[in-house]
Amino acid sequence: MTVTAGPELAPTCVRRLDALLDGWEVVEAVCGVVVATGTIRGAHVVAFATDPAVQGGALGVEGCAAISRATDLALLRGIPVIGIWHSGGARLREGVASLAAVAGIFAAQTRASGRVLQVSVVLGPAAGGAAYGPALTDVVVMGPAGRVFVTGPDVVRRVTGEDVGMDRLGGPDTHGRISGVAHLIAPTDDEALYTARRLALLIGAQGRVSLDELDGNDPGPLVPSDPRKSYDVRPLVRAVLDPGSHLELHRDWATSAVTMLGRLGGRAVGVVANDPQVMAGCLDAATGDKTGRFVQWCDGMGLPLVFLVDVPGYLPGVGQEDEGVLRRGAKLLHAYAGASVPRLTVVTRKAYGGAFIAMGSKGLGADRVFAWPGAQVDVMGASAAVEVLNRRELAAEKDPSARAALVLRLAAEHEATTGGLTRALECGAVDEVIEPHQTRRRLIETLAQLPHRKGTRPNGPL
Repeated sequence: MTVTAGPELAPTCVRRLDALLDGWEVVEAVCGVVVATGTIRGAHVVAFATDPAVQGGALGVEGCAAISRATDLALLRGIPVIGIWHSGGARLREGVASLAAVAGIFAAQTRASGRVLQVSVVLGPAAGGAAYGPALTDVVVMGPAGRVFVTGPDVVRRVTGEDVGMDRLGGPDTHGRISGVAHLIAPTDDEALYTARRLALLIGAQGRVSLDELDGNDPGPLVPSDPRKSYDVRPLVRAVLDPGSHLELHRDWATSAVTMLGRLGGRAVGVVANDPQVMAGCLDAATGDKTGRFVQWCDGMGLPLVFLVDVPGYLPGVGQEDEGVLRRGAKLLHAYAGASVPRLTVVTRKAYGGAFIAMGSKGLGADRVFAWPGAQVDVMGASAAVEVLNRRELAAEKDPSARAALVLRLAAEHEATTGGLTRALECGAVDEVIEPHQTRRRLIETLAQLPHRKGTRPNGPL
């Protein structure tokens, strides 16, 4: 039964917990923090909320201890914990004692990392320790008034001379599009809390694979046959997943790769897909961070992984090397190779070079790799390959039309020699060629045959 506000419960916290939970009971309420247990459509969760009416939601020793105990309680029970953050950070009046107590929150979050779902819903300013608290959790959802920063604009102005507003410093656009701190941006507070409910159900009640609904929309028409034409991959992902089950994380950050949660035959899964409408779907430094963390997190949560591959390679250039594409791109390689959950891959149009390896390859441990007919699998595209391998021969041909014809002939010979998809099947890099309309059915059937494997690695930042 929903608890009504009493003298010890802040009305703001009560309203927010009412919107989050179907019913709840107070575990403890201290100055500035309310901790509760409750349910979301039958799934049990632990939740806490900071009270912005008490010293701007600043975290004192007692409040920090309550949040730490809430996280430990969720870990003990093996259920999600959802934090509603609106806090100025450690309390100045309590000095270093409050800092030590904030460290206790971080320690509790680290203990729970990779073992239970931790969601942060930021509905107001969250600074200092109240910013790193959400950053340590699995998913950060920001409402329209959410602001996350190490220090506020006044301190930034005094220390660096930068004149910046609170919104630019740590608002939803900054963290949803530029920094990648926020996974989901909601237009209203209620929508932010509803999103947290959806996450708790997906991860807290992951379900089992059912063979009752194998067929769905044919994803084939959603993908142009010309590998040079772009398209939005999201309809393809939605066609593969159970209807209405999808929830995309980091939609506006590192956008050449899509990371989405959903259900496949009733089972919660994580999906990684290249988006050809952004940089032709190339992997880059930012997508290494995004996909690597997502894969590692899915492994920690025990979510099977599905990769939908249409990738021409890694984005080249000085800028990418400066941004650490090798170091950051290696995060996906490391996370995927070390994952223990079931891993399935579908190559729809092309998979070239190092990106072929990174995007759920058999060599990294994929349980099953499918490919659509005509998919191009190789070190690089045939035309690009002959430009490298036959540089002198092509340079000697001065007539443009004759040179173009020569490239086509050499490219055909190269494909015949290297084998492409045929060779990939022979060497085991691809297990099976399937028609596009079979994609959902074959993924569900294969997932049902694989043993459930729960990842055990921590899911903290790589």
